[in-house]
Amino acid sequence: MTRCFWCSEDPLYMAYHDEEWGVPLTDPDKLFELLLLEGFQAGLSWITVLKKRERYRQVLHGFDVRRLARLSDDEIEALMQDPGIVRNRLKLKAVRQNALAWLKLDDPVKYLWSFVDGQPVINHFSERAQVPAITPQAEAMSKALKKAGFNFVGPTICYAFMQASGMVMDHTTDCFRYAQLAKA
Repeated sequence: MTRCFWCSEDPLYMAYHDEEWGVPLTDPDKLFELLLLEGFQAGLSWITVLKKRERYRQVLHGFDVRRLARLSDDEIEALMQDPGIVRNRLKLKAVRQNALAWLKLDDPVKYLWSFVDGQPVINHFSERAQVPAITPQAEAMSKALKKAGFNFVGPTICYAFMQASGMVMDHTTDCFRYAQLAKA
């Protein structure tokens, strides 16, 4: 079975690729979780964050946005001691900041999907070199999210978020998921 170039033989990674990546996501709780996880990825590989996702869910209260908006400085400091997550103070403070910014959005799902006009962008890339790291839509999303008070939402992070959440379908044409998602 042919998968995208970035997918390793790690069973966790293969399951993520096969079941989640590029599937249109409209659940606001899942979108918020994914946005935070993509921010945690900054400077790291996705597999590193993916392997820590369950621990993040445990220590970040299931990514409950209202609970995370109330994180205290003491709680953030306690998280800095947890070896099961990426212990980066700026990223952990961004959890609270991003939760507060998220709660100010009238309709986060509609807002995020507006950067692709409410419909998945279906790309038809046949090789790795064609897949961009940044697009004008990702740059626009990044700029708007920063203006709305979000952190760790640069254009590369935003494009990875758009790919992961299915706003953009970037499975390459040789990948078995391409045909399934391009039709959907």
